Amino acid sequence: MSRVCQLTGKRVMVGNHVSHSNIKTKRKFYPNLVKKKFYLPEEKEFITLRVSTSALRTINKNGITACVKEARAKGYLK
Repeated sequence: MSRVCQLTGKRVMVGNHVSHSNIKTKRKFYPNLVKKKFYLPEEKEFITLRVSTSALRTINKNGITACVKEARAKGYLK
């Protein structure tokens, strides 16, 4: 399973390790993902999503229904 948030589309970023002597080597920055179950009252079912913790804050602010609707419109979620 790829490390991509199913609501926001956040994915792995690439950058550099920079040592004290300023030597740069490639590294990856992974999104902070958690697996979480949500209840959708309109569909009367639970869905399990792999979302970033920043997406959890957005869900708390806007509601799961609005977030799922937006993610489906953007193509992040089926």
